[in-house]
Amino acid sequence: MLMPSLEIPRDELIRYRRYFHANPELSLVEYETAAFIERELRECSFDDIRTGVGGTGILATLKGGKPGPVTMLRADMDALPVEETADVPYRSTRAGAMHACGHDGHMAVLLSAARALSKMRSEVAGTIVFCFQPGEEGAFGAKLMVEDGALEDPHVDRCFTFHLFSGLDVGKIGVRDGVFFASSDRFDLVLRGKGGHGAMPQLSVDPVVGAAHLVTMLQTIASREIAPQDSVAITVGKIEAGTTHNVIPDEAVMFATVRAVSDEIRRELPERLERMIEGLCDAMRMDYEFEYHWGYPPTVNDTAMNDVVRRVAERTIGRENVVDPHQYGMWSEDMSYFMQERPGSYFLVGVRGGEIGYEPQHSPRYDIDERSLEVGFVMFVGLALFG
Repeated sequence: MLMPSLEIPRDELIRYRRYFHANPELSLVEYETAAFIERELRECSFDDIRTGVGGTGILATLKGGKPGPVTMLRADMDALPVEETADVPYRSTRAGAMHACGHDGHMAVLLSAARALSKMRSEVAGTIVFCFQPGEEGAFGAKLMVEDGALEDPHVDRCFTFHLFSGLDVGKIGVRDGVFFASSDRFDLVLRGKGGHGAMPQLSVDPVVGAAHLVTMLQTIASREIAPQDSVAITVGKIEAGTTHNVIPDEAVMFATVRAVSDEIRRELPERLERMIEGLCDAMRMDYEFEYHWGYPPTVNDTAMNDVVRRVAERTIGRENVVDPHQYGMWSEDMSYFMQERPGSYFLVGVRGGEIGYEPQHSPRYDIDERSLEVGFVMFVGLALFG
């Protein structure tokens, strides 16, 4: 690291991360996690600690000794409903729950950074709000915190966060201007036909065949209706139909995720989808029931805030370690709710290295090279000191 005067609490970072990893809690029920964080924060000197924000969220405020903006540094707290298969001493102790997306590392970094900065108050520029956010994994935790006043008292001027990412090597961070993550919406669809015997399909209206056609038809929205540079992803993740091999069912049910990087295109997608569904059902003599559910909006980085991250990186890890990531795909993030209200930057921190190869987020074998925690730590501390 390029900050030799900063003592990096390596043992503390690893201890925190392994504690969180072994004790995961799902979205909006992070009670023990929040209690642990609160205990560790209260050992230090903060101007204010607010708990129960947006459910289990925590905000710790530190007023620095130097002039500067009010900066929010955020980490998400929730785990995923995944059964861990990794054979590590700190594996999840809770059946059906796992930190398979790196949130354990996010919390460890923010908690260690908050504790370190509380002892460096005179060097901190402006006011720092350390935000521990519940419910990122589809539960709208950031939105709940915004509605609960997380960006006020004090009035937040800007916000930063990062995500540990197995597509980058340890020591690297990924920064990109503009849209960084896609929106994430979903739809539920029921196709209703007429059941009957599999040996006499002419007497039935087969919704399974309709569903099969529709899965491939939907892909033409992205490939033939949307400009290639305006990425859209429509993925049918689940189809339910039938009871046995020789019975045509009355209905087929489909569940899908819909993602876009353009907010304008995002708003058009329900109409495009239903037009195609309605046309297919007219052609195949089916009825349908279509329900569209709005989720997270796109996460859009502010260029000026990204420039702050780049400047901090130049002083902490070296500008040569800042890259433009290309592999993160069509993720979505509810940090978008904070960044709709305040300018912000979302960047990636690489975790690939040592014995840890590429294991994608949400895998039951997901793990990180824990040296990545040091990178996140110096970036968060740098944002508070001279960002």
